[in-house]
Amino acid sequence: MEKSEQIMKIFDLKKFNTESYDNRDKNVFFQNKLFKTRTINLKAGESIPECQIDCFVIFYVIKGEVLLRKNGQEAALKEEQVFITEPALLSMKSASGALLMGIQIKPNGPEV
Repeated sequence: MEKSEQIMKIFDLKKFNTESYDNRDKNVFFQNKLFKTRTINLKAGESIPECQIDCFVIFYVIKGEVLLRKNGQEAALKEEQVFITEPALLSMKSASGALLMGIQIKPNGPEV
């Protein structure tokens, strides 16, 4: 059996042309059976409405700042900070605009 070669791919998140939240499926830049990775671009005053997320999520702020709400608790998430959460009720908004990377991880993936 031949070993398949994996191509090393580097993603420059600051150069992505990120669509609005309404077109968020176009922002997925990597996906497999275990996780999905996308960029999120919130312009000044924009928000992501409260929704139940049924997976683990990692949010990394590339630039800007968001006000994050998880199960009723609020906190500011600033540039170069990371937020990791289990399934929860989430929303976010940005007063000044923000670019983030979000990684959704299926809760029943293999243990590492």
